[in-house]
Amino acid sequence: MRKSLRSLFSTAAHPDRELERHMGYRFRDRALLEAALIHRSYRFENPGVSVDNQRLEFLGDAVLGMLTAAKLYRRFGDKDEGGLTTLRSQLTSGLALGRIAHGINLGEHLRVGKGEERSGGRHRLAGLADALEALLGAAYVDGGLRACERVFGKLFAPAFETLDDDLWASNPKGRLQEYCQRRWKSGPRYRLRREGPAHAAVFTAEAVAGDGLTGTGRGSNKQEAETHAAADLLRRLQADHHRQA
Repeated sequence: MRKSLRSLFSTAAHPDRELERHMGYRFRDRALLEAALIHRSYRFENPGVSVDNQRLEFLGDAVLGMLTAAKLYRRFGDKDEGGLTTLRSQLTSGLALGRIAHGINLGEHLRVGKGEERSGGRHRLAGLADALEALLGAAYVDGGLRACERVFGKLFAPAFETLDDDLWASNPKGRLQEYCQRRWKSGPRYRLRREGPAHAAVFTAEAVAGDGLTGTGRGSNKQEAETHAAADLLRRLQADHHRQA
């Protein structure tokens, strides 16, 4: 694996030092960093590339869950299991990870296929979230738990200052459903459109409230698109409420 990756990226004029600076960690084995940045679409379109970031994502997801749970346990001694679970979901949701990834310009460092590039996949939240977890997995293989703690402290710790005890904070669809049921006695409606090839499909969802106000969202699957549409509609409903107040 490492030989093929080093050959693949040996001509790069500017290695991903900026990304390492954002992470607060410098890799000893750069092949691991490079593997974490390979989207499956790139491997699909380049027969000479034998790896992508999915295995590292699997590992990073487990590491992130453990580090997040440990920090929440130490910091919120008054929370029961349910409360801690709610807070953890806010920190590790695809939306939260995608925002962190956007903040460090992770999309600019990804190796994606041409089809994925054309469809905007480089900046799609789901892919960014996966790559962020892959980076954490790569850090674990490269430097163990201590390395992951450094990355976690740099990228994830600031999010602890914005945690919300609201049960629906990490579940826009649930919050929108509850709001619409309370106000109009009926849930929101969703309209979905799919574009692009099967391996790089893009979904666009429109959420419609009882009074006709709409929100839109895009994603790599139906759930992600509808979640973003619900969040957009909630923002619009809140703004509309403030205007009328």
